[in-house]
Formats: sequence, structure tokens, C-alpha cells
Amino acid sequence: MTKKRKVTFPHFGDYCVPIEYLMRQGLDMDYVTPPPMSKRTLELGSKYSPDYVCAPFKIHLGCYIEAIEKGADTLLQTGGVCRLGFYGELHEQILRDLGYQVDFINLAMANYSKPYTFYREFKKINPDLSLPKVSGALLTTIRMVESMDAADDYIRRNIGFEQEEGAFDRLRADFLNSLALVESQKELRYLAGNYMKRFKAIPVLKPKRPLRVGVVGEYYSVMDPFSNHYIEREMAKMGAVVARWMNISNSLFHYPKKEIQARIRGYARYNMGATSMATIERALRFAKKGYDGIIHIKSFGCTPETDAMPVLQNISADYKIPILYFSFDSQTADAGIQTRLEAFYDMMTMRKGAAATG
Repeated sequence: MTKKRKVTFPHFGDYCVPIEYLMRQGLDMDYVTPPPMSKRTLELGSKYSPDYVCAPFKIHLGCYIEAIEKGADTLLQTGGVCRLGFYGELHEQILRDLGYQVDFINLAMANYSKPYTFYREFKKINPDLSLPKVSGALLTTIRMVESMDAADDYIRRNIGFEQEEGAFDRLRADFLNSLALVESQKELRYLAGNYMKRFKAIPVLKPKRPLRVGVVGEYYSVMDPFSNHYIEREMAKMGAVVARWMNISNSLFHYPKKEIQARIRGYARYNMGATSMATIERALRFAKKGYDGIIHIKSFGCTPETDAMPVLQNISADYKIPILYFSFDSQTADAGIQTRLEAFYDMMTMRKGAAATG
């Protein structure tokens, strides 16, 4: 019998729940969830990272170290379409230099257009893998991610108007705890449907014309609440409908690449890499739908999203829609973010009031 691996993956919102399911049910590995991200996570990652590397790199490294301290012996590393594709090798070298004796599964070595290559990479760690078992677990994992994303979409649009404070958060925490216990796709379908009904049953008091804010930006920072200092939640608390298209379901399972390129041809004819094209397309869609504002989120040094910013400024000018830009690094403070969000909200409120009376 091969010894069970204790595998970990850096925090990425709450996607550790489906990742744990895949590790446990499909790959026959134990999953070590890193401790909740904290100031220590970022400090650890920053201490051993190159100075000018982006914040996601530092956060990932901090998560790896804290998970190793909890007993993880195998690190799952993501692939990527920007410099993230090279982060696995650099993370590995840093951790080796620090003396950690762990194994690595680097998904940058696999090919997204050839699913079998992922199976090949995992088989290096667990030679006893069963392809049918992995395939079945992967399908359930995909459905789990889709159910989480659907619930989060609904919550973002309504949490700012809940009549009982904390109702959505409590039910969402219960939902995630229940997902962690799922054993089959049939059980998942029932669970997801039941919880969506319960989310929709939470009383909300939403005005007829609430402020609507669209959120766009760099893949990791826009999806991970800790990385963006919980911007979506703060904006919702002020009383805004928050919409974000970028999630795992849309970016990996249902990404309409050709459609996106066609829709933004008047603003960008060439792909600038990573999520920049989706950022532009979604910002344009928010503008055309009459949203009151857009928030653009990226990590410091993210070249594709930096390249997208002049295009966003053109969209802002053409459709008279304000855009608030955030660039995060390991030194970003909460106080400044809150002040800028409050000013942005006040400005959108005044603009909406002026438009209604004018």
C-alpha cells in the first residue's frame, strides 16, 4: 500500500472545499487545509519572497508554509497564463532553500487542452490512481464549484439589503460545512437546490433603483476576499448591488473566448494576456447596462491588468461611468481602502440623484 499523501493548496476564497473533495474522493489523498489567512500568512510570504513579486505569490508562499507546519507533505501548485505559470518553480526553490522536505504537484506541467495530462501529474505522486474514480470525482467537483458560484452571485446582489444582519453569512457558512460532507453528485444536487431555496427565502428590503456596482480585475485578487480586503462586502454594506462575473465557473468551465474578443473589438483588438480581455468585456457590459460604477481590482505589478486600465478609461469616458482602481500589495492598509470606497459610494449616490432630478 502506498502511503497516503497529505496534500495542500493555497487558500483561494472558499474553493478549498471542492478541492478537498477532489483530493479525498478522486485522488485518495488526505487534504490539509491551511490556517485561515491572516497577517502572519502575508508576513511569512513577504519575508521569503522577492521584493517586487505580486501579492498573490506572497500569499501562496505564506499558505504553503503554514500548511507544512500543520503536516502537509505535498503541495499542489496551480498553472497559469501569466507569470503565475512560473511561480511553481520559484516557490519550490524557496521552500527547498528553507529546508522543507515536501513534494510538489505543479499543474503548470499539464496542458489544459489535454485533461489526461493532469491525471499523469497526479499519478506521479499516487501510482495507484484510478482514472474512472478521478473522472467521477472531478465531475462532482465541477458541479460543486458551480453551485458555490451561483450562491455567491445571489448573495452579492442581495446581502446589502438583508433585514436580519448576518443572515446570509450564517447560511453560507452552513452551506459550506454541508458541502464538505458531500459524498456523491446526487447528494450534491439535492443539497445545492435546497440551500438556494433557503438563500432566496431570506428577507431583503431592496429599493426599486439601488446603486449597482460591477467588479472586474485580476484573477486571484478579484476572487479572493482576503486579498482584496473584502471590498465587495464593504460596498454591499453601504447599500449597493454588487455584481462580479469572474469566478471559477465562468473562467474555467464556461469561458466564451471568441465572444469576448468580438464584443470588445472596438476597444481592444489584441489579447493582452491573463484576464485582461474579460476585464474589458465585463466593464463594457456593466457600462452598457447602466451600472452606477465599476471597481477594478488587481495586484501591484500585474502587467495584463495594467495594460487594460487605459481601455477602461476609454469606456469610462464613452459611457460616463466612474471607475475606481485598486492595486494591492503586502503594504496596503484597510483604512485607506474604506475611505476611498465611502467617497466612491457618495459620488455615485450624488450622480444618481442628479440624474433622477435632471
